[in-house]
Amino acid sequence: MPTADAEPGIMSRGTAAAAPALPNQPPGERAVGVLWSFVKCLGALLPVYLAGYYGCSISLVVFGLMIYMGWKHSRLEKVNRFKSAMYLMENEREFTTAKVFRATKDMPPWVNFPDVEKVEWVNKILQQAWPFLGQYLEKLLVETIAPAIRASCIHLQTLSFTKVNLGDKAVKVVGVKAHTEQDKRQVMLDLYLSYAGDVEVNVEIKKYFCKAGVKGIQLHGKLRVILEPLIGDVPLVGAITMFFIRRPKLDINWTGLTNLLDIPGLNAISDTLIMDAIASYLVLPNRLTVPLVANLQVAQLRSPLPRGVVRIHLLEAEELTSKDTVIKGLIDGKSDPYAVLRVGTQVFSSHHVDSNLNPQWREMFEVIVHEVPGQELEVEIFDKDPDQDDFLGRVKLDLDIVKKARVVDDWFNLRDVPSGSVHLRLEWLSLLSSGDRLSEVIQKNQNLTSKTSDPPSAAILAFYLDQAYELPMRKGNKDPSPMVQISIQDTTKESKTCYGTNSPVWEDAFTFFIQDPHKQDIDIQVKDDDRALSLGSLTIPLTRILATPELTMDQWFQLEKSGSASRIYLKIVLRVLWLSDYATPQTPSPRPSSFGSGMGQGGITSDLSPMGPDGLAKLQPARPQQTTPDPEFATEGVLRIHLVEAQNLIAKDNFMGGMVKGKSDPYVKIRVAGMTFRSHTIKENLNPIWNELYEVILTQLPGQEIQFELFDKDIDQDDFLGRFKLNLRDIISSQLIDTWYTLNDVKSGRVHLVLEWLPRVSDLPRLEQILQYQSQQSYQNKVVPSATVLFVYVERAHGLPLKKSGNEPKASAEIIFKGVSHKTKICERSTSPRWDEAFHFLVRDPRDEILTVKLSHRWGQALGSLTLPLREVLSEPGLVLDGWLSLDGALPESQILLRATLKILDTQLALCRRAPGGAGNDASPDEVIPRWVPSHLDIRHRSGFSIASDNANTSGQVKLTLGYSIEESRLFITIHSCRALAACSKDGADPYVSFILLPDKKATTKRRTATKKRDLNPEFNERFDFDFSLEEAMQRRLDLSVKNSVSFMSRERELIGKLQLDLDQIDLKTGVTQWYDLVAETN
Repeated sequence: MPTADAEPGIMSRGTAAAAPALPNQPPGERAVGVLWSFVKCLGALLPVYLAGYYGCSISLVVFGLMIYMGWKHSRLEKVNRFKSAMYLMENEREFTTAKVFRATKDMPPWVNFPDVEKVEWVNKILQQAWPFLGQYLEKLLVETIAPAIRASCIHLQTLSFTKVNLGDKAVKVVGVKAHTEQDKRQVMLDLYLSYAGDVEVNVEIKKYFCKAGVKGIQLHGKLRVILEPLIGDVPLVGAITMFFIRRPKLDINWTGLTNLLDIPGLNAISDTLIMDAIASYLVLPNRLTVPLVANLQVAQLRSPLPRGVVRIHLLEAEELTSKDTVIKGLIDGKSDPYAVLRVGTQVFSSHHVDSNLNPQWREMFEVIVHEVPGQELEVEIFDKDPDQDDFLGRVKLDLDIVKKARVVDDWFNLRDVPSGSVHLRLEWLSLLSSGDRLSEVIQKNQNLTSKTSDPPSAAILAFYLDQAYELPMRKGNKDPSPMVQISIQDTTKESKTCYGTNSPVWEDAFTFFIQDPHKQDIDIQVKDDDRALSLGSLTIPLTRILATPELTMDQWFQLEKSGSASRIYLKIVLRVLWLSDYATPQTPSPRPSSFGSGMGQGGITSDLSPMGPDGLAKLQPARPQQTTPDPEFATEGVLRIHLVEAQNLIAKDNFMGGMVKGKSDPYVKIRVAGMTFRSHTIKENLNPIWNELYEVILTQLPGQEIQFELFDKDIDQDDFLGRFKLNLRDIISSQLIDTWYTLNDVKSGRVHLVLEWLPRVSDLPRLEQILQYQSQQSYQNKVVPSATVLFVYVERAHGLPLKKSGNEPKASAEIIFKGVSHKTKICERSTSPRWDEAFHFLVRDPRDEILTVKLSHRWGQALGSLTLPLREVLSEPGLVLDGWLSLDGALPESQILLRATLKILDTQLALCRRAPGGAGNDASPDEVIPRWVPSHLDIRHRSGFSIASDNANTSGQVKLTLGYSIEESRLFITIHSCRALAACSKDGADPYVSFILLPDKKATTKRRTATKKRDLNPEFNERFDFDFSLEEAMQRRLDLSVKNSVSFMSRERELIGKLQLDLDQIDLKTGVTQWYDLVAETN
C-alpha cells in the first residue's frame, strides 16, 4: 500500500502504447502522399545543392543536418509521450489492472489512499464544463488579450489568434488531501492535478508571415489551495490562495515557428524559462491570492509569516561513489564532491572537496519554511568536473518531521547510487513575537562555528510594502512611476513598479535574515523607474521595532527628502529565531552500516521511534521543557459592546387598522463571528434604554462585520425595526467609539453604542485599578466586565497510565473554566499524546478563578486531572506559566505540558490615579478618579435631547474631533454628527456642514460634507486633513456652518447654525472629541 504522502498520478513517460492501425487510404490520397514525399525529398536536397552552388563548406551542411536530426528525434519523442499519456488516461483501469502496480505516483484516481480522497464527481463536473471553459478562453484571448498585445507593440499590430481549442480532455483531479489540523481559521487542500490534453492554440502575425502555436500540453503536480480567513459572513471565506509546493512537471508540444524550441539545447532552455515564469506566480514562496471580500490585507495573505526557519548543518559524507576513474575505469580514482541543497526556490551550494570520498564540509545554511507539511529538503551530491558534473546521490526529507522533532541529527543513505551516506543536523527555529530572549539568541549564535561566510541569524524580518501617498511629481508635472528599494546591511530587494501614479499601491512583501537587530537599520529608497530620480527615503532602526508591542509596526511613515505630504504605509514584523536547549541531542546518531534500507530512501520515521528501519539505532530527542505554540497563539483581542439606548423607533403595535398609533416592544440582536447576542425586551417604548454589555474574543481578521438588528416583540412574528453593520477593522483602528448609528431600511430610528477594542497588557499593577473600576459598573443584563483574558495552549502529556485492558489509551483533554468547556482532539494510542491545541477564556477576577484540565480515554476512563489556580499565573514573570505540571489521580510520572497566559484588558474607561497637585490634595495617594466620563452618562444627551442647553440662542449641536498628528505633521478635523438641529421647513432640513480655517484669503481650506436628506440628527463621520505645522495650526480659527441644502429659488432658510473656535484653545496634540453648541442665525 502506498504511503500517505505519496503523490498520485497517471502519467508515465517510459510507457508506450500501441496505437490502432489506420484504415486503408483511397488511391487518390495515396498519390497525393507520394507526391508530398517527393517534394520533401527535394526540399531536403536543396540545402546541399545551394551549399555546393555557392561554395559553402560541407561542415555547415553537416551541422545543419545534425540540428535537424536532433530536432526530429526530440519532436518524435515528445509526440510519443503525448500519445502514450493520452492513451493511458483513456484506458487507465484496463492498463493498471493488467500490470503490476509500479509506483505510487502511477496510481489512477479510482485507487484509494488512506488520506487522499478520490473526487470523481469533481472530474465529471470539469469534463462537462470543459467545452464552455474553452469558449470563455477563446473569447478572452480574441476580444481582450489580442487587442492588448496589438496595442502594446507596433510590430504586433497584425497579431491574431487563428484557433483556440481546449480539446476534449479536461484537467483531472486525481485526489484531494485536506489539512484541518494546522489552523482552525483556515482550510488547506492539496489537489493532485494531472492533465494530458489535446489543447490547440494557434497565433499568426500576418505582417511577417509568421505562425506559431501549441498542440498538446502535459501538466502534473500538487496544487495547494488555502481557504482563509474563515469569516462569520457570506461567503464564509475571505480569500482563496493557490500555489504549487514544488515545480509541476510541464511538457508542451509546439507547432509552427515555435517548433524551433524543440531543437536540442533550446528545448531545455525554453522549458526552464516557461517554468520560471510559472514559478514566479504559482510556486512557493509565490502565491496567487483571490480576495472574496473587501478590506483584505492581500499582501499578508500572499506572503504570510513563515511557519519557521530550518537551520541546516551539512556536516560530512562517507563512502561516496568514485567517478574520476583512470585508464577507462580499470583503476578507481576519487571524486571532488559538493552538495546542492534545495527547499522550494531556495537553493544553496557547498564548496567542493578535492579527491575525497569521505568529505567534511561543516557548512551551515538557513532556509525559510512556508508550508508544513508539504515542503521538503532535497540534498543532491555531485562530483565537480571541468565539463559536466557527475551525480553522486540524493536525499529527500519532509520538513514536517523536523518541526515535530525540533532537532534531527542523523545519517541518511543516498538514493539512486550504489553507496554513500550524508550526515545532516537540522534544527527547527520557532518564531517568537517577544524580544525577551534576543540577547540569549545572539550569545548562542556567537558560539556557533561554520565555514559559511554568513553568520547565524538571530531573527527574521517580514517587510510588507503597502502603498504611498502624494509622492513628488517628475519634471513637467508628470506622474512618476515609483518603485522601492529596501536594504538591510548588504541585502537589497526591489518592489515592482507602479506606472504613472504618485499614489502607488504595491502590496509587496519581502523577508530578510537579521543577525543583530541592535546594530542594523532598514534603508528605504523610493525611486522613479529609471532608478535615477529619488522620490523620497526613510531609515528605520530595528531597535525601534524592538520597542513595539509584539515586535510589529503597522502605520504611515513620513518620507524624508520628499514632499511635505509624501507618506508611505508599511507593516514591519520582526520575529526572534529560538531553538531551546532541550531540543539539542547529546550525540549524533551512528552512521548507518547498510544501504538499501528505508533510510536509503532519504527519509526517517515520522515519530522518530527508538529503532529505525532494519534495526538501525535512532536517538530520541530529549523531552522539551517548554511549549512551542504557533506564532499566532494569544494574538486574539476582545471587543466590548455597550448597548446603551435607541431613539425614534418605528411604532409597530398600531390599533384600529393603523388609525391609532401605538408603541413597540423593541429588542436587539447582535451577530459577530458566528455568535448571536440578544438584549432584553423593553415594553411599549420607542426610545428604549437597555444599558447592556457584551464581550467577545475575536481574531483580527479582515472583512469581519458586526450586525445589529432591531425587532418589535410580538406574540406571532416579530416586526423588523431596522439594522446596520459595522466593520471590525474600523473599531480596532479607533480603539473606542461612542456614537449614534442610524438604522437602515426603515424610516427613522437610531441606536447609541459604546464600542471598545480592549488593549492587552501585562502590567500587573494595572489589574487592581481595572478591577476597582469594574466593580463600580452596573448593567441591566447583570454582566460583570472581564478584567483579563486567559489563553491556554495544551501541547502534550507524558507517562499516562494504561487502560484497564493493558492497552495504551486514546487520550483526549478537556479544559474547563467557570462552566465553559473545550475539548481537544482524540490522539492515537499512546501514553505520550500530543495535541498542540489552543483555547481562550474571559476572566472577571483572576485572583479567585481556577482552571481545570481533565484527561481521559475517549471521554471515558479518567487518566488524570490538573487544577490550576490563576493566582499562580499572576505570580509568574510576564503573567505566563509554561512548563510540565503533574497530574492528580494518575501515575507519579504523569505530567502535562501546557502554557497559560493572562492578558489584562486595559480599557480606556478604566480608572487612573489622581494627578499630583490636582484638586482634592487632601485625598489619599491611592485614591482613583475616572479617567474619562462617557458622554452617554449625561442625562441631557437622552430623551431626544429635549433638555435645553445653557445658551438659549443655540439651534443644535455638532460633534467634532480636533487633533494634530505629530508623526504625520497633519491637522485633522473629523465631523461626526449633529443633533437637535432646527427645522427649516415642514419636512425638517437637508443639512450639511461647511467650514474654513481662518485666516484664508484664497479659501484653500474650505471644506464641506455630504448632504443628509430630511434628517435633524444627521451622521457624517467625515475626516479632513490639512498639511500644517503645529505652530501654524495653533494660529488658525475654525469657522463652521451647518447649512440647509436649498434650491436657487427656494425661500427656505439656508443657515441653521454657526460655530467659531480658536484652535489655540484646544490641546491638539492629544486630540479632543466633544459636542459644540451651534449659534442660531440672528436678524
